[in-house]
Parts: sequence; structure tokens; C-alpha cells
Amino acid sequence: MKIALFGKSFSGDRTPFLKQLVEGLLQHHVDLMVYRPFYELIKISVLQGVTVDVFDAHQDLSASADMVFSIGGDGTLLDTLPLIRESGIPVLGINMGRLGFLSSISKNEIEWAINQVINGNYTLEKRSLIALEKPDDLFPVVNYALNELTVFRKETTSLIVVQVYVNDYFVNAYWADGLIVATPTGSTAYSLSAGGPILAPQSSSFVITPIATHNLSVRPIVIPDDSLIKLRVAGRHTSYTLSMDSRMADMDDSVDIIIRKAPFDLNMVAMEAKDFFGTIREKLLWGLDIRN
Repeated sequence: MKIALFGKSFSGDRTPFLKQLVEGLLQHHVDLMVYRPFYELIKISVLQGVTVDVFDAHQDLSASADMVFSIGGDGTLLDTLPLIRESGIPVLGINMGRLGFLSSISKNEIEWAINQVINGNYTLEKRSLIALEKPDDLFPVVNYALNELTVFRKETTSLIVVQVYVNDYFVNAYWADGLIVATPTGSTAYSLSAGGPILAPQSSSFVITPIATHNLSVRPIVIPDDSLIKLRVAGRHTSYTLSMDSRMADMDDSVDIIIRKAPFDLNMVAMEAKDFFGTIREKLLWGLDIRN
């Protein structure tokens, strides 16, 4: 088995946990690949005397890795997408950050997680992605997101107006700071902060959530994920910002945005002892009640 280690940052207090991870995998005769920028950060303190392959790009990873371990927080896991793409390589998130909602394995569960993976005691959850179909030159290599696509105002002095069409039917014109189109995975991220509903990961849906809308009657709406979504932005200013997860670009209001579900999914490793509802109760304190 060949496992790729991906991370973006490193601090000294993570050393014992990373050593435990590397040593545990090697004890099970796992071949290791390490993302080059991460390798440079940990090669002295963690990988001294350890032989690993180093990879830089999607082609290196997709050719040989059986699984990716994302080491960090949820943002780190999102940043595995440009490397994994449509390869189907499963990804397991190991949380070294604060909340760790997607990265559900805590640093204190590393030994247990390794044994679960080696023994095959896990399942693969297919997480749908949202794709930017047009404009096709904004993110030409990775035009999809795991959490959400968001448009929001660049200026702080006035709202933008986002006209939304679903399958060519006009839905609404949102006077707001912006608008989020989120996947079920992203329903517990930015969309949740803006008042959107929680969607179970396997829901075949997207949720459209306005950001700070200036209309009391407007609410988020859930639509089928086989819908074709068109966004048209207007307002006093002619430019705005579009983001897909952590990637951002500026746009002008002369261009319509066309969105649909991506033609492939992300395979997330889910341990048999963990479930989505338990995770939102634990991480988001969902349903916290002294009577329970």
C-alpha cells in the first residue's frame, strides 16, 4: 500500500504526532509519498533517516498513491482537491487544527486510524462537487469545489444584486452582500454561518444561501443537484469577487456564471465508528441541551 501525506504548515508541537503517524505506517510496511513543500518542512524533525518518495503535482499522485492523508485542518483537506482531481484516490483527514469538521480523525486517534485503514475497517463516502462551467477561463485547471461557490461584493459601501436562475427559471433577485451555492459538504461551512440548513452528505442537493440579505422574506432554498444554475450579478459597482473554496478571482458584471454538479465525486474515508450526525453533535454542539 502506498499512502501520500499532504500538509501545508508545521509547528514543533506537531512533531510527536507526525512521528507517530510515520512510524506507525512504516511498521505496517506502507510506502510513503510526501508533498514536496510539506516534506521540506518536516524532513529534519520528522523524516530523519526515513526513505520516502516526494511528489509535486496531480500526475505524480494519481500514478501511484492508494490513499491521501490530509494533515491539518479542514482548509488543508480542501486544498487536496487540485492534487486529487478526478482520480478517485480516497482522502482521510487528520485534524491538527481547531475544529476539524471534515478532518474527523483527531491527533490522539492516529494509531487507531492507522489500524483501521490497514485492516480495511472503513468506508468511502462519495462527496459531490460543484463545478464552474462558465466562464471557463477563470479557474481553467481546477474549476470545481467541495464546499461552495460564492459571489460577494468587493466594495463595502453598497450591496450587490444577484439574479438566480435554475434550469432557466427565474428564482429570485437577492439584494445582499453576496450569495453562496453550497454542496451538502459545504452546508456545514460558510452556508451554515449565513443561516443555511444542514444537509446530510449523501443528499442529492445544493443549497442557495444569501449573505446578509436586505430582505426579511428571503430564505435559503434547497434544489436538486442535477440543476443548471445561472447567476447574474448587478449593482452600483461593476466588479465583484467569486470564490471556489479557497480560490478567488475578480469578475465584472457583464459575465453570467453557469454552475452545475461536477461529473465526479471526492472519495472521503469514513471510519466505521464515526458518523455524520455524531460529528455535528460533537464538533458543532448541535442539539446541545442540558436535559440531554
